[in-house]
Amino acid sequence: MSYKDVFNRLRQFDAYPKTLEDFRVKTYGGAAVTIVSGILMFILFVSELNYYLTKEVIPELYVDSSRGEKMRINLDITFPNLACGYLSIDAMDVAGEQQLDVDHNIFKKRLDKSGKPISKPEKEELGDHVDKAKEFVDIATGKETLDPNRCESCYGAETKELKCCNSCEDVREAYRRKGWAFNNAEGIEQCKREGWSDKFKSQKGEGCQVYGHLEVNKVAGNVHFAPGKSFQQHHVHVHDLQPFSGEKFNLSHQINHMSFGNKYPGMENPLDNSKVTSIKGSTMYQYFVKIVPTTYTNINGHSTRSNQFSCTKHEKVVSTSLASASGEHGLPGVFVLYEFAPIMVKYTEKHRSFMHFLTGVCAIVGGVFTVAGLIDSMIYHLDINVFIFILLQLLVL
Repeated sequence: MSYKDVFNRLRQFDAYPKTLEDFRVKTYGGAAVTIVSGILMFILFVSELNYYLTKEVIPELYVDSSRGEKMRINLDITFPNLACGYLSIDAMDVAGEQQLDVDHNIFKKRLDKSGKPISKPEKEELGDHVDKAKEFVDIATGKETLDPNRCESCYGAETKELKCCNSCEDVREAYRRKGWAFNNAEGIEQCKREGWSDKFKSQKGEGCQVYGHLEVNKVAGNVHFAPGKSFQQHHVHVHDLQPFSGEKFNLSHQINHMSFGNKYPGMENPLDNSKVTSIKGSTMYQYFVKIVPTTYTNINGHSTRSNQFSCTKHEKVVSTSLASASGEHGLPGVFVLYEFAPIMVKYTEKHRSFMHFLTGVCAIVGGVFTVAGLIDSMIYHLDINVFIFILLQLLVL
């Protein structure tokens, strides 16, 4: 068998037989179909290329077996009708005890009625505390004028445990232990010296922005924002509202941002930019948060531990007529109560398959080419008037 016979046999396998140029007929309809199909191919190819270049994120579920970890709570909340001097911030865990040793970086910023800042941010300590460094400093002069060994009066509220009240906070604590109402701060020398009443009067009608972050143990607990000084009484967390007797606290607030953990790509926080307006007086707002631990691993293998969460909100009007707003009367404030799901979600970034991209491109080219050929054949064999009629009918529909 000669080489010529071999090539003749090979030519029989040609699945794309060609016609001579003299027998080809080019039409205006075919040109239009070619242009449209070319544009369509290009658009679909760019779309497929863009899909290929994006990273694929694969989710997986695991049982969360992590122990002894810390969780970071990021927050930024604005209270347009509650002054910073009235607002107290506390974090508690499932044991019911206040977490005084958590790592935190919380700031308060005073706002005027229009929401503009009127002072520099001040760092806020969580829970019940007394600034001992300022006990011996005269507020007016800024100089140390008081005897460190003094023992000032508690105004009849002395006890065996608390015999001296050298600060306004000490007097308030002594009154609390006696169960007395602390209503007349003007008649107490320590409070007058520290400008306790003037501080609250000067901030009346202002707003407050609380922002920053804190790190707590990875157990169920809550963070709440409420008026009044907080303290423990018989292992119960309460707030002292006696100095604000008769006040109706407006707990309208806007949650600019709240998240649990570090940020990762595609992270969604359902409470961001949510606004609540109080129109019923002193109100308790409760946000019940269900946290799902999440790990995000990027294309380079770097992992970020964070959390997703869902939230359910509840609110009710409470009374502040008692000395301490506790029990059935409740406490006006914003409470974020969180608990953890027993599962963990793991997201892993991966490159998309090149073979999948190649298959998609072939499907686009072949599919559009075939459909365009059918349309061109239909246009060529149909009478032009019939084609125009069918086209008009399709446009009408």
